[in-house]
Amino acid sequence: MRVEIAKSETQLEDVFQVRKTVFVKEQNVPMEEEIDEFENKSTHFLLYDGDFPAGAGRFRILDGIGKVERICVLKTVRGKGAGREIMQAIEQYAAEKNIPKLKLHAQTYAIPFYEGLGYQIVSEEFMDAGIPHKTMIKTMS
Repeated sequence: MRVEIAKSETQLEDVFQVRKTVFVKEQNVPMEEEIDEFENKSTHFLLYDGDFPAGAGRFRILDGIGKVERICVLKTVRGKGAGREIMQAIEQYAAEKNIPKLKLHAQTYAIPFYEGLGYQIVSEEFMDAGIPHKTMIKTMS
């Protein structure tokens, strides 16, 4: 597996297709909430399993803090380290940009995954697109 920053229109379409499969089809997130006004202001990451787009993530900077968003992998690569690959690519990108802290909104079932990557819960549970989440933060070393 490998992760690339989506640079072409085709890669961006692949990012959106993976996200639609996971968030819209599997988790019933409304399409108008999934694709939002921040797409053009974000850096998009695309995970490939061979030549097949199988995961995605989004990164943007808000007030000097890196916001990690839309992390998802297709069922075919779950449990194989795909999510970790995406997160490592995003964290490396943030480090290159000298971003001192990363923030994300984790679906509650995924909290142990993010804790294993060094993120800490900093909020109470809240609902986003009908799914329970908690805010998590990681200070980059």
